[in-house]
Amino acid sequence: MSFEELGISKGIADALRRINVVEPTDVQRESIPVILTGKDVIVRAKTGTGKTIAFLAPGIQLTSKHHEYRQPHILVLAPTRELAVQIAGVASRITDRRRVATIYGGASINMQIDTLRRGADIIIGTPGRIIDLIERGALKLGTVEHLIIDEVDIMLDMGFVEDIEYIMDRTPSEKQTIMLSATMPKDILEISKRKMKNHQMISVGDSGEITVKSIKHMYSIARGTQKFHMLLAYIDEYKPKKAIIFLQTKREADILHSFLLEQNQDAILLHGGLTQAKRSKSMSSFRQGSRFLIATNVAARGLDISDITDIINFDIPDSPYVYVHRVGRSARMGKDGRAFSIISNDQIGIVKDIEFEARIKMEKIFLDTKKYEGVRVELRSSRGFGGGREGRFGSSSRQRPEHGHRERSSGGGHWHQNRRRSY
Repeated sequence: MSFEELGISKGIADALRRINVVEPTDVQRESIPVILTGKDVIVRAKTGTGKTIAFLAPGIQLTSKHHEYRQPHILVLAPTRELAVQIAGVASRITDRRRVATIYGGASINMQIDTLRRGADIIIGTPGRIIDLIERGALKLGTVEHLIIDEVDIMLDMGFVEDIEYIMDRTPSEKQTIMLSATMPKDILEISKRKMKNHQMISVGDSGEITVKSIKHMYSIARGTQKFHMLLAYIDEYKPKKAIIFLQTKREADILHSFLLEQNQDAILLHGGLTQAKRSKSMSSFRQGSRFLIATNVAARGLDISDITDIINFDIPDSPYVYVHRVGRSARMGKDGRAFSIISNDQIGIVKDIEFEARIKMEKIFLDTKKYEGVRVELRSSRGFGGGREGRFGSSSRQRPEHGHRERSSGGGHWHQNRRRSY
C-alpha cells in the first residue's frame, strides 16, 4: 500500500519519497487514515516504528487549506531538545511552504521570540520553553488545529503532566489531539478522559508486548568500581559495533566518559549539562560513526539513531517502562539487538520486575574481569565535577537523576506560584 492509497496527497508523498520513505510502516498504515478524519487519536506503538511521519504527514495535509502560514496551526510537544530538533528536521523536509519553528531550552529565547514574530505555522518544542513563551505573550495558541504529544508516556514519567495540561488548556477546544506512546500507563488514559473527545485508540503490535522480543536481554552483578571493569569485559567479549551506555546522572556520565577515553575507546558524551552546540556535535559524531554514546536517560529520550547494536545500562532503571524505552533504541524498525545491564546484588528485584512487566527473560551472564582488575578508576570527571566515594557506583542509594531538579533552560518543567515543582 502506498501513501497515496492511505489518503496522503501526491505532493507530500513525493516529498516522502525524496527522503527515501516509500512504503508505509504498520503504524503509518493504521494511523494515517484515522488521523485524516480529524478524530482525536491515541497511538500505541513501539519506538522506532515510524510514528513521526504517521502524525506529521496527515497533520500537514489537513492544514494545507491555509493560504497564510503566519500563525501556529500545528503544535508538537516533545520531551527533549534532541527529539524536537529531530521532528522539526522531518517536518521541514516534507513541506515546502510551511515555516517550522523549533522551541527548546538551552537556546536563545530572544531568537526564538524573533522567529515567532516572523510567523510560523508548525511549532515543535519542549514543554518548559513553550510555557515560557506563552507566559511572555510571545506564543499564542488560539489558532492551533492539531496538537501532537509525542513520547507522552516519557513526558509523564519525567513529571510533565501539569505542563501538558497547562498547554492543552491554552489551545482551542475544537482541535485534533494526537498522543503517541510506546507504552500505555493509566496516567495517559486519565488525561485522555479529561482532555480528549471520543478518541480512537490505535494499538500496533501485541497489546501485551511492551518490548520487542528480538532483543537479547542480559545482566551481570558487580559493585562499586567493579562496574567499570565489568563494562570493559563486556566490550571485550561481545564487541558491540555501536552502543548507547545509559547512566542515571550527569556527573556519573562525565566520569565514565573520562574513563573510557583513558582506555582508548571511541566515546561521545550527551547530557543536559552540555551546551546545545556540544549536544548537537555529540549526536552528529555518533551518527557519523563513533562507537559509544554515553548518555543520561533524559538526554537520549526518543532519539532516532540507526544501526545501534547494543544498549548498556551502566545504571539499570528502576522502572520497567524506562527499561523498555532504553532498549528499544537497539531495535529500530524491528532490528535485532542486545541489552546488557550491570546491577548490584540488591537490585535483583528490579530485574524480576522488568521480566514480569515486559514479559521477557533476562539472562545472567558471567564475564571475566580479572585482566581489568588493575585498571585504575578515577571517580573524578575531567569536566571538574569533583570526586566521590568508590562505593556509590552500584549502590541502591542513588544520586538524584538528571530530571529530578529540572531547570527552565533544559527544556522541561516550569515555575509555578513562585516555587519549583518537585518531580
